Amino acid sequence: MQQRIAMIEDEPDLVEMVGYNFQREGFDFRGFTRGKPGFEYVRANRVDLLLLDIMLPDDDGLDICRRLRADERSRTLPVVFLTAKGEEVDRILGLELGADDYVVKPFSPRELVARIKAVLRRQSRPPDPGDVIDVRELHLDARTQDVMVRGAPVTLSTLEFKLLFFLAGQQRRVFTRERLLDEIWGGDRCVTPRTVDVHIHRLREKIEAQPEDPKYIGTVRGAGYRFLGQADEAELRTEREFNAP
Repeated sequence: MQQRIAMIEDEPDLVEMVGYNFQREGFDFRGFTRGKPGFEYVRANRVDLLLLDIMLPDDDGLDICRRLRADERSRTLPVVFLTAKGEEVDRILGLELGADDYVVKPFSPRELVARIKAVLRRQSRPPDPGDVIDVRELHLDARTQDVMVRGAPVTLSTLEFKLLFFLAGQQRRVFTRERLLDEIWGGDRCVTPRTVDVHIHRLREKIEAQPEDPKYIGTVRGAGYRFLGQADEAELRTEREFNAP
């Protein structure tokens, strides 16, 4: 079955050019020049990835991404922003909302196709074997990507789940940002170490009772991150003294 790419972008010429390149690569491509019909199409149909502009005449791309992530049917849908807003603060905001990549205009069509293929490859990779991990009040099931914290379900994107499952599967081991990029994003990545920080921040917001005082994902100054595992309260107090929040 062909993989289907949907695009919401208000420049018809750009939609046509991008569509031509993806169709030439064997993708099924559906383009929309307005946000509302594009959003409704994505919600109602099978889509493997969404290319999304931020500044749309009838909607806001950031809000569309937010709504997709809040919907159980589309929470794991890969979203790649394609926008002229290229400042670091814009990139970070897009990633914090759950985007899988952020491409700034103008761009090379060949690079765009390569980056989209990389996102789709990451999406299709299964989590590391081990199936179920239980740590204190956190439950992870790799078979279904279900996450429970303190008995309540938590919604994670596929990328967020892979990152959390990887860290939880190797408790207390320190991983640099570069190592996490290689393990989770893969060697074909087009992202920077700052991306890891954004995803860790988002995970803490979702699983920690007090994100500023984490009990699951610790920061090791000058090194990277580690999952705190079954450490007791005394060890956690030591972590808080020496590690950044």
